[in-house]
Amino acid sequence: MASGSGPVSALWTEINRCGQNGDFTRALKAVNKILHENKDDVTALRCKIVCLIQNGGFKEALNVMNTHTKSLTSDLIGFEKAYCEYRLNRVEHALKTIQGIPEQTDKLKELYGQVLYRLERYDECLAVYKDMIRNSQDDYEEERKTNLSAVLAAQSTWESTSAEDLGLPENSYELCYNAACFLIGQGQLSQGMQKLQKAEELCRKSLAEDSDVTEEDVEAELAIIHSQMAYVMQLQGRTEDALQLYNQVIKLKPSDVGLLAVTANNIITINKDQNVFDSKKKVKLTSAEGVEHKLAKKQLQAIEINKALLAMYTNQADQCNKMLASLQTQNPEHPRPVLIKVAQLCREKQHNKAIELLQVLCPPDSFISAICGHVTKACDILKSLEEIKYKPGMLSALVTMYTHEEDIDSAIDVFTQAIQYYQSEQPGAAIHLSLVREAANYKLKYGRKKEATSDLEQLWKQNTNDVHTLAQLISAYSLVDQDKAKALSKHLPSPDTMSFNVDVDELENSHGATYIRKKAAKVVGESQPKEPGPEDIKKKKKKKKGKLPKNYDPKSTPDPERWLPMRERSYYRGKKKGKRKEQVGRGTQGATSGGSAELDASKSASSPPTSPRPGSGTGTAASNAVPPRQQKPAAAGATRKKAPQKKKKGGKGGW
Repeated sequence: MASGSGPVSALWTEINRCGQNGDFTRALKAVNKILHENKDDVTALRCKIVCLIQNGGFKEALNVMNTHTKSLTSDLIGFEKAYCEYRLNRVEHALKTIQGIPEQTDKLKELYGQVLYRLERYDECLAVYKDMIRNSQDDYEEERKTNLSAVLAAQSTWESTSAEDLGLPENSYELCYNAACFLIGQGQLSQGMQKLQKAEELCRKSLAEDSDVTEEDVEAELAIIHSQMAYVMQLQGRTEDALQLYNQVIKLKPSDVGLLAVTANNIITINKDQNVFDSKKKVKLTSAEGVEHKLAKKQLQAIEINKALLAMYTNQADQCNKMLASLQTQNPEHPRPVLIKVAQLCREKQHNKAIELLQVLCPPDSFISAICGHVTKACDILKSLEEIKYKPGMLSALVTMYTHEEDIDSAIDVFTQAIQYYQSEQPGAAIHLSLVREAANYKLKYGRKKEATSDLEQLWKQNTNDVHTLAQLISAYSLVDQDKAKALSKHLPSPDTMSFNVDVDELENSHGATYIRKKAAKVVGESQPKEPGPEDIKKKKKKKKGKLPKNYDPKSTPDPERWLPMRERSYYRGKKKGKRKEQVGRGTQGATSGGSAELDASKSASSPPTSPRPGSGTGTAASNAVPPRQQKPAAAGATRKKAPQKKKKGGKGGW
């Protein structure tokens, strides 16, 4: 500490006291007063840097170091500079700073290990932590073992080489969680799930000892464990359980943006091309600020690929193409962006461009053969790819293509070979049992009952409590071997054990019920129903008679065709249009035909009147009148024709 008298000495005393109490804000004010008197005081500058770091002012601390480079050399503030760069996510700069420091202290090695982990240089990081655990003796040994187990888990998950198991203890939930991640990376899902359940139990026990921790704090701490559990369920095919657990984690709104991004991404992968609206909401969580500093490169790459797929499914072609271009620039050797581009081109009906891309990507012309219609040739080429021959996606493609060609035997051979492969490589694994079940379902679908029985028996022996598989097996044997079916039916549970606690009334009143049983009305007391009295009997309303026409004659016979339209009646002869047409225009202008009066039936004496004329006083026709809708209409009389309008003068043929 720099010496001084008077006010400066008092300021140093205050800085010392504030440092012991953890009041770095007040200590910083005192340091600034000292630097106001002597701006090049090295001790005061170092104290200022420490105060700024403790208060989270990493950028300000780095500015102080860069401003006073002459007085603050790397041997004095090398660790502080590297730490600030690390916290500001300038990991490459932090690595250079650490490598330039001559003396490697324990705290510098700790920081070096963290920097290597962030850079995904796991082999070097593993060597650093092994050396520190071997050569250091202090109270931080458990933290170093936790970091070492995290490196092993990351190495197992993100690198193709198998990581070594160092046999680290599992006495804390952090160590147990990392051990579970190590097993999951090795493909041991069941063992990994058991470790996660143990980690959850240890976490609850350790947090229960602290009285200040609330239930919300416990759930927030368990969020990462629950998200990893959901990931294992998703890999095992239990997508409904996984989706439920993922949504629970999302609802907690954890502060870790990396955890939120991974959970949201996995929900999107479950949704696929369904529930697109939910996926569009979840994809926003994958783009939160700072996500790129929390996740591994492969995680970020998977998220970007899923974003491109979602853009393709939502018909956002321009956005999809931009994302794919960026992915291809970052990872030119990765085939997935090219395949998505091919799918996008196929959706846009640009098949020629899609074939050109596939020719560049795939030296074997398998996909090109499939596009051109040579399905059998494509299947043969796909089966020749030994490295991916038994991958689930490849098996699905082969079965689909053989089924399209109606070659069921070849599709079953694909299942048989794959089951034999996993029987020898991973017997009893989730993928092995899943293939056996898919093969059985496929054979049942296409009527191969006898062949399906062997697969169903293998599944049932793996889990004798699986009633669904047993029912399928009995159903298959019932058509092949009825004695065997009867023998197996004895293993079915009794009706009493199969009874479910179902509220029938609640089930019938549910939203999806198509028939609802009517409930009987509740009887209050034991009162007998009284007999209805005369006042309780409602009078029946008399049915009113239909209204009849005023001139209705009950003696006349109604027209049987009165309900038909006039055009459809048997006696309809059509309208007599143009009756006087032949007389018009003959002779001189204005002349009339002399025989017109003879042709007028209304002027004939022998023609009886069809109806009484208005104003006539005779009532003889009233007794013979037929009411409307009951008489057959007489032949239509001559219609009165409008006089032609005169044309205006001014043209040929004018009046």
